Formats: sequence, C-alpha cells, structure tokens
Amino acid sequence: MTIWYGLDRVPDDLGETVVTIGVFDGVHRGHQELMRRTVQTAEDLHAESVMITFDPHPTVVFLPEAVPPLLTPVEERARQAELMGIDHVVVIAFTPEISSWSPEEYIQKALIETLHAQGVIIGTNFTFGKDASGTSQTMKEIGERKGLKVDVVELLEDGDHVVCSTWIRDRLAQGDMEAVSAALGRAFTVTGEVEHGAGRGGRALGFPTANQYFPEKFALPAEGVYAGYLEVLPRAGEDADAKVGTMPVGQPLPAAISVGHNPTFGHEPLSVESFVLDHEADLYGREVRVSFIQHLRGQETYDSMDELIAAIDRDVQHTREACARR
Repeated sequence: MTIWYGLDRVPDDLGETVVTIGVFDGVHRGHQELMRRTVQTAEDLHAESVMITFDPHPTVVFLPEAVPPLLTPVEERARQAELMGIDHVVVIAFTPEISSWSPEEYIQKALIETLHAQGVIIGTNFTFGKDASGTSQTMKEIGERKGLKVDVVELLEDGDHVVCSTWIRDRLAQGDMEAVSAALGRAFTVTGEVEHGAGRGGRALGFPTANQYFPEKFALPAEGVYAGYLEVLPRAGEDADAKVGTMPVGQPLPAAISVGHNPTFGHEPLSVESFVLDHEADLYGREVRVSFIQHLRGQETYDSMDELIAAIDRDVQHTREACARR
C-alpha cells in the first residue's frame, strides 16, 4: 500500500480510482463498511481504491478548543486500511488553501484532477468544503453531474446506539473494553516505544513492566488494570523468527496492563505498563503494540508492598483466565 502525505504528493500518472473520505478515527465497523464498498466498487470499475484521511483532526482548524482525543494515529489508520484491501492512503492537513475550497472546487481539484476518481463512497454525515458547507447530498448532486458514481452509506446502528468515534471514546473512558471491541470489530490497541519508568516493577515487586507514555492528544482507557496482549513489533530486516529475550517478535503475548499514575508510589506521569506473562526481555527502545481485552479493576492505593504484590498476583491470574477464554 502507498501512503501520500498531501494531495501534492499524488503522482500525475495515478490511474482511475474509487475514493472514500473521512477522518476514520478508530477505523470502527462503520468505517470498515465504507472501505469494503470502496474496494468492491474499485474492483467492479477496474480501478484502484483510495482512502483520504486527515491529520491533524479537522477540528484543530475549525474548533480548536474541542479537539477530541485520537483513538488511532494516522499510521494505525493506514495499517487498518491496508488490512481492508485499500490500495492507497492520502493524508491531508487542513491548509488555508484547502479549507477555503468550495464544495465544487473540492470535488474538482481533489477528486477529479488529482485522484482521477470514478467513484466516491461516503457516510451520510460527511461534510466538506469551505465552512463544512458541503454535505453527502451535495457530493451526490455535484459529483454525479461531473460523472462520479457516488455511494452514500447509512450510519451503522448497533442496538440503542450509532457506532461512531464519539460513542467509542465515551465507552473507552469508562473502561468498557467489551463494548469498545464490539464497535471496533477488534481489540483497542496503543502502539509506542518502551521507555524507562520508575524502575519499581523489576527491583521491588518482581513484576517487570514495559512502560509507554503517550501525549494527551491520544485516547487511553480509563485508569485501571486490564487483561490483554503485548506484541513486540518487528524492525526492518529482522528475521521472521526473531526473539527479544524469550519473547517472539510479532506474536501477541498475554499481559496484565496497568493504565494510571501509580497511586501507591505517589502521583507519577500517566503511563501504560504491561507485565508480560511467562516471558522476560529487555524491551527498552522497542516499538510494541498493546491490546486491551477486559477491564479487571480500578486503580487502587495499598498500604504495604505485600498488599500490592498480592493484588498484582490476582491480576495475573485473572489475565490468564481472560486470555484463555479468547
């Protein structure tokens, strides 16, 4: 899959395409339906499939005081798009020029002249053009007048709610990982480099953890302890059967995961700390992907190290049970 950062990076010789457009934060089941239809329509028209996404989030320009925390960085959105069969991803930043385009200019310049689009797949809540004045109906009317096949997809409903990024953020903030997983169609993940923490896990507790720290702009589950998995990501040129310590690279391993400020030791920076069951490795500087499957308990403060160690022992056992049910 090809990723172009900016419309000006799209090659002039790109063939005909079918395009889907959106922030795609979370790449949830509703987004996946847009991608499925895009890939299928592209196959039907003997064209290539393209996903347009935005980084940073468009509200940075339109409503900076209300920018939502990101569920998925743009790299993860692109990875999920590739898994769905998308051929190309275009990442667009809202420049003053692009944000000033009228809906008709947007269609003409971005879709027709740059991407040679033959079809467009969007959701019913899609807006575009200057001051978000264009709607899905605008796209349909102008696009079809210009020879585009426009498919407007209804929002996905699941029981009493619409599957959307806002709803997922709310459930994530409650630590409801089962609901989040159902909406995403997969476990919620975070990816980042393992950094040095306070050093207490290995030295004092006997539970060495892989510590990750994320900017505030990224969404994390509610503070607490979770069952899940940690996967050491491969480096360029690394053998398929590589290991770090006893951990096979590229294989999700059961892990007890803590999200919080370590209240027993004082108010430390918010971190994601993963204790990988039955394995040991020096992971400092490695990129790892952590998946959350079940909330086990909230963050608690303990009066002694013995109480804390007993609680972690219980967390490890509950993690084994949760992973065994997967």
